[in-house]
Amino acid sequence: MIESSGRAPWPAVVLVGAALLAVGVAIGYSVRGPAMTPPADVSQRALEDGAAPAVGGHQHAGAAPLSERIPDPESRNPSATGLTFTLSPDMVARAGIRTVAATSGATTLELRVPGVVQPNAYKEVVVTSLVSGRVTQVTADLGTQVAAQQPLATIYSPELADAQTAFIAARAEQVAHQQLQTRTQRLTAIGAATRQELEEHEAERAKLDAALEIARARLALLGIPEERTQRLAGPQDVVTTTPIRAPLPGVVTRRAVNVGQNIDPSMPLFTIVDLSTVWVIADLYERDFAKVRVGSPATITSTSYPGMTLRGRVSYIDPQVQPETRTAKLRVEVPNQSGRLRLGMYVDAHIGEGSPRQGLFVPKSAVQIVGSGTVVYVAVDAQQGRFVERPVEIGTANGDRVLVVSGLQAGDAVVTDGVFFLRAESERSRGR
Repeated sequence: MIESSGRAPWPAVVLVGAALLAVGVAIGYSVRGPAMTPPADVSQRALEDGAAPAVGGHQHAGAAPLSERIPDPESRNPSATGLTFTLSPDMVARAGIRTVAATSGATTLELRVPGVVQPNAYKEVVVTSLVSGRVTQVTADLGTQVAAQQPLATIYSPELADAQTAFIAARAEQVAHQQLQTRTQRLTAIGAATRQELEEHEAERAKLDAALEIARARLALLGIPEERTQRLAGPQDVVTTTPIRAPLPGVVTRRAVNVGQNIDPSMPLFTIVDLSTVWVIADLYERDFAKVRVGSPATITSTSYPGMTLRGRVSYIDPQVQPETRTAKLRVEVPNQSGRLRLGMYVDAHIGEGSPRQGLFVPKSAVQIVGSGTVVYVAVDAQQGRFVERPVEIGTANGDRVLVVSGLQAGDAVVTDGVFFLRAESERSRGR
């Protein structure tokens, strides 16, 4: 009989361990399933098709292809290149999009502003009559070129006749009283008249002299010259009509009087303008204040006269800015001896020295104002319908072209036709 020692024999321990290991493997197999490694050709095709690599041998559901998830290199920095968007060929054709390449060229550093021809206010006169009366003749019509002191109309004036009669009477009284005073002086010398009588005559003479001077001044105010006043000896010398004369040479631009009309000194009868020099009035924007000063040279051109250039200088800049337009009135005085500049005519004022400047130019139609800046639309890939909204800084205009200071390169295809369609598309892309 063999005696037990209390320990399990080692073969039994080995058998129990093997059994536990088998049970663990079976449980793991039932939970995880068999390990399946995709064939090499399947993984390669997945990568070629752009599928995302599987994690643990499985591809996640809903994973986007690589071609859709890789960002556009030009959209990584929107502030540098602008908003990029794509249009279908049908949309491009429907919008009628056309492009023009940005070209290098030269322009001048002059400021071009539109202006209106106005009369030189220092040489514009409104003619009125010095006397009231009735118009008996008009010799000047609208557009008539008149010389200085040329008669424009004739006025019949009872007021003028009364003033002349009063002067004749005042002078007659003065002459009569002078004779009386001379006689009184002789009587006083021989004691036949008192000193008091002589002094009374002298005081009366002073009153008559004052009345005569008042009558003379009234004739001067009514336009009667002094040499004609001296010839007023009696009623036969009284005139009842007076001419209305042009105070300066010029053109009659307004006539407000006709024959038979009663007038008074407050009524404007004619307007005469000397058109040998005219003013061109333009609006100067705040951003251009530093470019212009009083005395700056200016050249005036007009589409009405191709090839015409009139040179003048800036004579005035309004110190007050208009709150509605944020502009100040600018005035250029221009000689107009030929008379080709007519009042109210639209012209262009080119202000500045005109020194040349190199740069890139695009058509005006390509430039759009968006917010507080300016942009152009560049065709990045015309065949694929890809466009970019490119912020640019523009300079002065040169005809129908605009200088681009920054934002473009020579040869960039800038959209000129269909710009508003692209602008609408860009705003839609922003979600506005």
